[in-house]
Amino acid sequence: MGRYLASQGRCLAWLILGCCLLAAASPQRSMAEESPQPPAGLRVFYTGHSFHMFVPPRVEQLVKSAGIEGHKLAGTQGIGGSRVIQHWDLADDRNKAKPALASGQVDVFTMAAHLTVPDEGISKFTELGLSHNPRLRLLVQASWYPFDVPAPEKRIRDNALRDNLTIDELQAAVDEWRTRLEGQVDELNKRHDRQALFIVPVGDAVVRLRKLVVEGKFPGVARQSELFTDPIGHAGPHVQWLAAYCNFAAIYRSSPVGLKVDFRGVNEAQHAILQELAWDTVSKYPHSGVARSGSTQATPDR
Repeated sequence: MGRYLASQGRCLAWLILGCCLLAAASPQRSMAEESPQPPAGLRVFYTGHSFHMFVPPRVEQLVKSAGIEGHKLAGTQGIGGSRVIQHWDLADDRNKAKPALASGQVDVFTMAAHLTVPDEGISKFTELGLSHNPRLRLLVQASWYPFDVPAPEKRIRDNALRDNLTIDELQAAVDEWRTRLEGQVDELNKRHDRQALFIVPVGDAVVRLRKLVVEGKFPGVARQSELFTDPIGHAGPHVQWLAAYCNFAAIYRSSPVGLKVDFRGVNEAQHAILQELAWDTVSKYPHSGVARSGSTQATPDR
């Protein structure tokens, strides 16, 4: 009996050793790899016009869904149809943006470009903000083109006319506008000797969405005109969420893919497409600052 027990003991020892060696040889994944940590929360102040000011409440949803702690909505300042300089020139008793930047308690400050570029307001807010917080990041949303195209004879006078425009025409308009904005941003970054200003390429993402609609690849939307509410181009729910996803990606340099949000007006399948589209557009665009970070879960500088 003793020899039998000893033999069984040796077998058990060899079995345990084999399991240990097998476990050591197997690839191990850390908890961090399986569940990436959310980025550190940021203090965000938004300024802009009606193509941008629906973004803040949606980003708030995304922050909660992503489990980001320490995030703060530092404030908002919206003016319909505004150039950035109008936000700068707003009377002191109504201007919330200037005091917020002067406090140094803002990590990310957003602006929405108007067709008039360069815009002196972008330059002035950059100078003020960096003088009080050298690590401040300023984001300028490059929107979709109002009335779709610049040519007077082709500008939209009825929302239904959007269905007649080609994707090439839409992209050309966005390219021209964004290129002028890139010129101002590059000049300001050179002047301040650091990468402080970035561009959120929402207009490019919207053109890509319209291309999906034209190709029948965006379920539930049959015509381009269904994405907008009027000839100017005010956004319907799909474009609003697409813009919000783009801004979230630029603010937090993190992918919005998989985040759960309120589905009213946009179903789950559509949200999934919009999230992927936003991340692909922003992460591949150098002026967004996301491509430069090289990570889908980079922790932004405070």
